[in-house]
Amino acid sequence: MAVNYNAEPILTVNGLKQYFKVSNTFTVKAVDNVSFKIYPGETYGLVGESGSGKSTIGRSIIRLYDPTAGEIHFNGRDISGKLSRADNQALRTQMQMIFQDPMASLNPRKKVRDILGEGLDIHHLYKTKEERETIIKNILAKVGLAPEHAARYPHQFSGGQRQRVGIARALIMNPKLIIADECISALDVSIQAQVVNLMKDIQEETGLAYLFIAHDLSMVKYISDRIGVLHLGHLLETGTTDEIFANPVHPYTRSLLSAIPEPNPRLEKDRKSVTYDYATSGIDYNVGSYHSMGGQHQVFGTDEEIQKWTKEKF
Repeated sequence: MAVNYNAEPILTVNGLKQYFKVSNTFTVKAVDNVSFKIYPGETYGLVGESGSGKSTIGRSIIRLYDPTAGEIHFNGRDISGKLSRADNQALRTQMQMIFQDPMASLNPRKKVRDILGEGLDIHHLYKTKEERETIIKNILAKVGLAPEHAARYPHQFSGGQRQRVGIARALIMNPKLIIADECISALDVSIQAQVVNLMKDIQEETGLAYLFIAHDLSMVKYISDRIGVLHLGHLLETGTTDEIFANPVHPYTRSLLSAIPEPNPRLEKDRKSVTYDYATSGIDYNVGSYHSMGGQHQVFGTDEEIQKWTKEKF
């Protein structure tokens, strides 16, 4: 579906910081001054290597972690500080998360019927048991599972089916935003395609937005409208999918894209990977600001760095 970038964003993250104090002398700065927006009906892909802070951002936004600093506005509400009862109610119903491991995120002692119905029970979203059962069967059908699957336990499903249960658990609350935290990384490639196509179909039908966290650039390119590139807790570059893949400006983004293998063996033979080492790059992520490259494309760096990278690229 076409995304209206003139509309009000469904999610605005401004200057988000998430620090973890390990000892009196050492603090891990997992996320440092990250800002981005997600619009209704949009899929925003967040990519980066392991340990870059992708999952931490998702967990901070949905308030599994209390942010160290920064502002998070969701659907017109400020959810960055202490949550009121109304804010908490809105957040727990209108924002949902699909976790990375479909086995670890599902209670092994509960049947699928009770896993899916837990949110309905907590927020009193049905009047009769028959209505509850109807809602559960409808959501199972939407994710490609049969009504009889409601009586099974998680261990009785394949990995792909378990992830469909995870998607159903998120969808049953009828959210406006779903945070998909590497939700396909534990699945086979063929199953990954099925799950991503299912997510796209549901988005077309309901108009919800996704924050799609992943390190598979090919899949991010397929599903995302815009992409943010994360490294060492800093958002280095953000733009539309076409802008990022056709015109990567930041050297880290170029190194990521150069690592994508080519399916054609002749092209793969001549492919050259670009190396990037932050320690020797001479770049300081704590200095500088976002520079607009036109449209939705923004790159983080000082004026001198941006000019240098642009000259190297062109």
